[in-house]
Amino acid sequence: MAAWGLDDDQIYDTLLVISELVTNAVTHALPPVTLHLQASADASGRVQVHVADGGTASAPRTWAANRPDDEHGRGEDIVTALADHTGTHADDTDSLIDHWADLTAA
Repeated sequence: MAAWGLDDDQIYDTLLVISELVTNAVTHALPPVTLHLQASADASGRVQVHVADGGTASAPRTWAANRPDDEHGRGEDIVTALADHTGTHADDTDSLIDHWADLTAA
């Protein structure tokens, strides 16, 4: 990410967004879970984080279901606070759900 022009704070924010999106997918969704990062090729200075999963699981994984309420539930707020734009897109061709966030990289 440093090669893309991100400074230490931007790298930290991007890694935190990645962590939250991946954790959410592993905890609440069906496999497979994939991560894709992309830096913009133009002067917009954006990095995109995409985490795709197999859709919502019928029940959370045992680990997540057994955690106290004060130990979860803040991930979406963290991603929204750090990213400029966020969203979700369902891909009908492969049945994956893409959760994405755009962050300023420059």
